[in-house]
Amino acid sequence: MDKHIPVMLNEVIDNLCIKNDGIYVDCTLGRAGHSSEILKRIPNGHLYGFDQDQKAIDESKSFLSTIANNFTLIHENFVNVKDKLNELGVNSVDGILMDLGVSSPQFDDGERGFSYRYDARLDMRMNQSDELDAHYIINNYSLNELTRIFREYGEEKYAYNIAKNIVKVRESKTINTTFELVDIIKSSLPKKELMKKGHPAKQVFQALRIETNHELDYLTKVLDDVLSLLKVGGRLAIITFHSLEDRIVKKAFKRVSEIEGSRHAPVMLPNEENKPNYRLVNRQVIVASEEELKNNPRSQSAKLRIIERI
Repeated sequence: MDKHIPVMLNEVIDNLCIKNDGIYVDCTLGRAGHSSEILKRIPNGHLYGFDQDQKAIDESKSFLSTIANNFTLIHENFVNVKDKLNELGVNSVDGILMDLGVSSPQFDDGERGFSYRYDARLDMRMNQSDELDAHYIINNYSLNELTRIFREYGEEKYAYNIAKNIVKVRESKTINTTFELVDIIKSSLPKKELMKKGHPAKQVFQALRIETNHELDYLTKVLDDVLSLLKVGGRLAIITFHSLEDRIVKKAFKRVSEIEGSRHAPVMLPNEENKPNYRLVNRQVIVASEEELKNNPRSQSAKLRIIERI
């Protein structure tokens, strides 16, 4: 298995406050970078790992087996985590981790079509048994739909220009590959944009990946479920990689950790029954250290938030 560097490993492990007999869930197993460290610390507990990528499950199983055998891996999108755990008789847990980044092996596998740096068929499915892929989106979504996802999910300023040129090109031929799409994106941008630092296709590729895998929809849906799974004293740690995800997590954490004052008596302290069931472990978002940024550039945009059930 390729060496995978888990983002903010020490910060995650420290803030999960791992108990040696605890039950822990990694909703985004990847190559088990975080999970392997959790497993080492729970000789009398159990680890449940979820991933929708079968390759990640297979490789992680081999790796984790060299550490211990008190783990269960489940090939499933994390949106179904609560139902799947309930089926296994697990109704409450001591800690949950969600690392929302695409794992490095997925990006580095050119054939998966996630990256604008490799020429491959447009794909971007994290679960390769899903029907919807980036190829379908690019060749079938309407001008308005393409503009919307580029603008909303990619925060792309030239969303309409790019969408318009995609629609124009596909009138005469199917757009099949990542490099074909990159060429269309580049041709849609003014020269001043092409001169800027960073790859001109980055935001559109992000938007396509989010749409292909329903990432923001699933994140919004799952947050109440994972919060409800926590035991008192249990913690949920979430690493996000762009502002859209972080906004969703921040809003959800705020909603469950604060009691809004009454309109009629705004100065009245909340009574015992109205106290929130959760507290923010870190009010300021945690970011990667300078040392980590040097060793792992992909941690640049990572933000860690932790909440505890009380």
